[in-house]
Parts: sequence; structure tokens; C-alpha cells
Amino acid sequence: MTAPHDHAPHAAPAPAAPAGSSPRVALVTGASQGIGRAIAEALLQQGWQVALLGRSLPRLQAVLAGLPPAQAAAALPLQADVTDAEAVAAAFAAVQARWGRLDLLFNNAGVFFASAPIDETPLAAWRQSVDTNLTGMFLCLQQAFRLMKAQQPPGGRILNNGSVSAQVPRPNAVAYAATKHGVSGLTKAAALEGRAWGIAVGQIDIGNVATDMTAVMAAGMLQGDGSLRPEPRMPMERVVRTVMALVDLPLDANVLQTTILATGMPFSGRG
Repeated sequence: MTAPHDHAPHAAPAPAAPAGSSPRVALVTGASQGIGRAIAEALLQQGWQVALLGRSLPRLQAVLAGLPPAQAAAALPLQADVTDAEAVAAAFAAVQARWGRLDLLFNNAGVFFASAPIDETPLAAWRQSVDTNLTGMFLCLQQAFRLMKAQQPPGGRILNNGSVSAQVPRPNAVAYAATKHGVSGLTKAAALEGRAWGIAVGQIDIGNVATDMTAVMAAGMLQGDGSLRPEPRMPMERVVRTVMALVDLPLDANVLQTTILATGMPFSGRG
């Protein structure tokens, strides 16, 4: 499970772009907080043009207000709910209108509801999880494919934010686990179809990140054997460094799936 984080770390300088080349263009979903915000800010620090997509325009504008002027000028806030197909299409159209292409989609937006046993999970929570974590990710990926296939030169990179729950579920989190397992299938299918167009599609599965909202993990989390145990967390900077290494790869290389988690986090077997 990942959680929101309101402050991005400083990113290491990226290799300089070739002389005369245009800045690369990225779109980050769920960009007003947490991992999405951290990655959007790191991309801007490294000279990318970045569209920040989120449901709340004031929160996106607050992110831009905290940036140096040159980075804010390279950012485009886009208000959209990823479950709304028309809003998603309009957001990608805005990226195309402003920059003419898309080099990276960090497909990050997602929701996690309060834990509940399967027989007590509200249908509304299940449906919203599917709509956001799976359908929303598909809608963004679909629009990215359309843009990346049509642009010249074609191609680009898509990085889906899965979760360690895409591999091993937590107790009492059926909707989150099921949708994140679905993301893995989406990633593999898209990676296969993307080959012919130079579109590299991969997935990063992220463990516990240290934020105020994950303090409960250090106090004790329900384990598969029914016990409550503290779980280690890692700084957000570890996630940012990993993502930036992936997005800086040339398009002739793709990391289909990678996992980053605190070294001592219960994961294999969830215990």
C-alpha cells in the first residue's frame, strides 16, 4: 500500500539533453500529492515539460505555487477524474495542443479504502476501486497509446504504478489487491502491443513509504497470521530515484516490472 506525501525530495541532476533537442514531455496522474507529486516535481527539476493531472485544480495550483518560476512555467495543471473518459481524453488533447507529443506517462492515480473482510466490503467501494485503479489506468494508457502512435517520431514510455499488492495481498483488502493484480495484466498486454510502435510499458510495485499518513504502519499492521506487527517504511526519495532511473532509460530498453520496498518490510508471504 502506498500513501500520499506532500513534499518531493531533491532529485539528482539528470544527464543533459543533446544540444538543440526539445525538452521531453511527461504526464503524471494523481499529481497533487504523494508519489505523483514527488515524481512530477522531480521531472520538472530535471528539465522535463510536465502535465500534472488531478481531481482538484486548487491543489494542483498549490503544487505549482511552490515551484521555482522556471519549473512552474514548464508545468501544465490539468483537472480531470481518471474515471471520466471524456475528461481524460480532453487532458491528453491539452498536452498535444501545448507540446505536440508525449514522451512519458506516469500512470499513478489510485484509491485505497478502509480494510474490511470480503463479506463486509461495500459494493460501492469495490466499484470505485475498479473504476479508479483499473479502468482509470486503462483510459490514460489508451489515450497515451493514441498520442504516442500518431506522433513523429512515434513511441514513448508508460510506467504504471502497481503496488506490492499486485503480487501479494494484504489481509482484508480484496478490492485493492484485485485491481492491482489487474494492473499487472494491463501492463503486460500493453507492453506486448507497444513493441511495434516503440512504446515501452512497464510497472513499478511500491511498498511502504514513510509519510505522516503511514505512521500507523510503524505502530502495527494486520498480518496474514492475524497478528499486529510494526512494518518498516522507506523515504520517498528512494521511490523517486528508482522511477527516475526507469524513465531515463533509452526506449530500446524496458523494465517490465520492478519492486521497491523497505528492506525489512514483510512481503514474501506477507510475514
